[in-house]
Amino acid sequence: MTATSAIAIEVAEPQGESLEALETPCLIVDGPIYDRNVARMKDRAKALGVMLRPHLKTTKSTELAAELTVGPDHAATVSTLKEARIFAGAGFNDLIYAVGIAPGKLPDVIELIRGGCDLKLVLDSVAQAEEVAAASRAGNVAIPALIEIDCDGHRSGVAPGDAETLLAIARTLCDGGADFRGVLTHAGESYAALGKDAQRRAAEEERDAVVIAAALLADADFPCRIVSVGSTPTSLAATDLTGVTELRAGVYSFFDLVMAGIGACTIDDIALSVLSTVIGHQKDKGWILIDAGWMAMSRDRGTSKLPVDQGYGLVCDAEGRPYEDLVLISANQEHGVVAIRPGSAAALPELEIGDLVRILPNHACSTAAQHDRYHFVDGGDGQVTRTVSRFMGW
Repeated sequence: MTATSAIAIEVAEPQGESLEALETPCLIVDGPIYDRNVARMKDRAKALGVMLRPHLKTTKSTELAAELTVGPDHAATVSTLKEARIFAGAGFNDLIYAVGIAPGKLPDVIELIRGGCDLKLVLDSVAQAEEVAAASRAGNVAIPALIEIDCDGHRSGVAPGDAETLLAIARTLCDGGADFRGVLTHAGESYAALGKDAQRRAAEEERDAVVIAAALLADADFPCRIVSVGSTPTSLAATDLTGVTELRAGVYSFFDLVMAGIGACTIDDIALSVLSTVIGHQKDKGWILIDAGWMAMSRDRGTSKLPVDQGYGLVCDAEGRPYEDLVLISANQEHGVVAIRPGSAAALPELEIGDLVRILPNHACSTAAQHDRYHFVDGGDGQVTRTVSRFMGW
């Protein structure tokens, strides 16, 4: 238990192991970088005058959730009902399930609410609202719900100026016995916004969309207690969140090559890597073989459309220092092929069989999802300071 609240977490004692003692491939977190990233987002939310509701899908760990969340309620965002169950079971009871609700999941939602979790759903249609209202009546539970607003055409949501649909959804929820809480949006297109200026514009569009929608609803006597925005790029670029109540972001705690590629962070801000061992060479091809393939890294190729294509990951030495233009160019299930980036004049480093490397991921969420624990290190000293469990699956 923490000293300030009834949050139950699994805490692993410091391990004192060296990297050489770990079985590869495995996840490594640079502790000081992680701490800096977490503190930066907390400071951002405070400076913008909004509550931080971190997305826990990246880390999937009760121990790290306690470090990411703020305030007595430890408000957070989840992306699966499994996450909601595990975090609620650990005492994180102020949650938004930030995926459009499927009717078949409503019995599980009601069970969580009856257990004391203030689990808020997201929806963007009258049909979904009717299902939520019907489940509320049948279960005698007022299910909390938010209307998703489309701020950039990225995925789902109601257009911010579509008063007819917004009011129809709110009315269906309220008249049907559900609990209308407000509006939420996600600037998904910000992940393709190159540079701070583009990310700042995305943050402005994101804020404007929910504020416009909230005003339309309030004018019709449907006040919005929650006005929620969030993505890591917009959270770091926003300058004014007037009218917004909370900020959601997730990948910022670890960062990754996509975030660095669009300029939301630098390579030096990436806390997460995969430790791997050199297992062979194809010298005539300029290849180094390692024991981390797509089962360790994921198949995410999120940098392929960015100015710098990092393959399946950027290769660093065992202390986390990137080699010049050395990338994971190919990934089989358990084998990774490392080579110099095409077009580069950099020299292939002399790595022997048994040497350790660390691979920075394209997408921290999908890479972390391949593993069941984090090994924290204190910078480049090569000693594991703590091991933290994470859960997997749906």
